[in-house]
Amino acid sequence: MPDAVVLLSGGLDSCTAAAMIAAEGYALNALTIRYGQVHAREVEAARAVAKALGVRRHTELDLDLRGVAASALTGASAVPKDRPIDASIPSTYVPARNTIFLSLALAWAETLGASDIVIGVNALDYSGYPDCRPEFIEAVERLAALATKAGVEGHALKVSAPLLHLSKAEIITLGTSLGLDYALTHSCYDPTPDGSPCGHCDSCRLRAAGFADAGLPDPLLR
Repeated sequence: MPDAVVLLSGGLDSCTAAAMIAAEGYALNALTIRYGQVHAREVEAARAVAKALGVRRHTELDLDLRGVAASALTGASAVPKDRPIDASIPSTYVPARNTIFLSLALAWAETLGASDIVIGVNALDYSGYPDCRPEFIEAVERLAALATKAGVEGHALKVSAPLLHLSKAEIITLGTSLGLDYALTHSCYDPTPDGSPCGHCDSCRLRAAGFADAGLPDPLLR
């Protein structure tokens, strides 16, 4: 059974991407990063998801980006609520976050001898982040081929983004067909003190629209 390293945030998308790769016969090695995010409730969700998916290994890594990556998600400003969701880059963009995360996943994949790195980015229902685009994933895969021992020796790692061209509704429908329990996930950028979703940030609104379009109830809102 080949190994894959999966970036697991605890959110709906990363959970679904992990389940898809597991269904293809890969052993999951989950990497969760505590980067100074204000919505650290997602780390607890990542633990629950990792347990439910039966990952082979789950590594939680501390890498505080607050000093170098100003974002609403690292506390530099308030998380925007009820804004028009368009192609503009919002204040919740964390500079170079996915570049850094994929670099760490690449290091761990080489160490483990894994063949694939998996990230749950999506280019359709997203908030305008430049590091969620197909061109970015392709560039990272080229980098992996050039900058690693595995790549130089002809065993280049594959960077997989299985949700890249799916709508949020399609992602939810697919995950449901795989038996995922979305009650374990966490999507909100600014949860209440008890961990409940705010319902007004971009992530909450995209999630709500996805469940509505899929004709399914969000188990977090029951």
